[in-house]
Amino acid sequence: MNSSLPIHPGEVAARARAALLGVALGDALGAPVEFMTSGEIRAKYGVLRELVGGGWLRLKPGQVTDDTEMSLCVGRAIAGAGGWDLAGIAGQFAAWLKTRPVDVGDTCRRGIRNFMLKGDLETPFNQWDAGNGALMRMAPVALFTVGSDELLQSCTIQQAHLTHNHPLSDAACVCYGRLLHLALLGASKSRLRREVDRMLEEFATFRFDPYKGLATGYVVDTFQTVCHFFFRGRDFEECLVGAVNQGGDADTTGAIIGGLAGAYYGLESIPQRWLKRLDKRVAAELVDLAQLLLRLSPLSSQ
Repeated sequence: MNSSLPIHPGEVAARARAALLGVALGDALGAPVEFMTSGEIRAKYGVLRELVGGGWLRLKPGQVTDDTEMSLCVGRAIAGAGGWDLAGIAGQFAAWLKTRPVDVGDTCRRGIRNFMLKGDLETPFNQWDAGNGALMRMAPVALFTVGSDELLQSCTIQQAHLTHNHPLSDAACVCYGRLLHLALLGASKSRLRREVDRMLEEFATFRFDPYKGLATGYVVDTFQTVCHFFFRGRDFEECLVGAVNQGGDADTTGAIIGGLAGAYYGLESIPQRWLKRLDKRVAAELVDLAQLLLRLSPLSSQ
């Protein structure tokens, strides 16, 4: 990796690990309060700050859901092929679906089944498919493409369209990938905010100031929630706690903001008490994949 990077290559690698671990931690933190309102969360927990497990899926503390599991599928396929492999990603999704995972979004299930039954690698456009299922699994794509915006755009749209073919989903995924690239390379929050503002010029529906307080599975609500709490938050924990306590699709907003906050704040920012509760097998694989994906990225040859 080139020594002319704005930050030391070792720090980029540490931020990459933090990004993938952040996905899993946000997922595990938010899953127990998925589908609850912010008021219901306050009544039960005050402020949820720990990986407690439970919820409608009856999870163990530190257990992850489809947000992390589908991200692992993306990472495994790329690392296993030594490069971009869309069919490999679809194959990983299919193998995962056959394990009867604890949770699968309807749009994701439909896209994966279309691949399993017909070999389709692109789901047709559907005006109702503006969910957050493609956005939630973007972190491995960003790690693999860091160093090339062109590669990011191409890979992002391909992986998104396996299950979600909608302009709003595409826009959120590409912008999020760019935010991760910037964060991995040590950019400031003001620089990240300018990147979001560029996207808002074309897609004003994503504007999050003032924040509307919606945290549903609609990709616009998800992206607004992630931006609101990321740009307000002062550290990794504050970003994640704020987002998941909003309720709604809390595991997914948690996973997405976790990836971004991990990349931005770095490995040292992650609370050790959370890492100790996170599923050990999942954590170990995420750390390994971060290294492999970064090694395959354009940045490694610059």
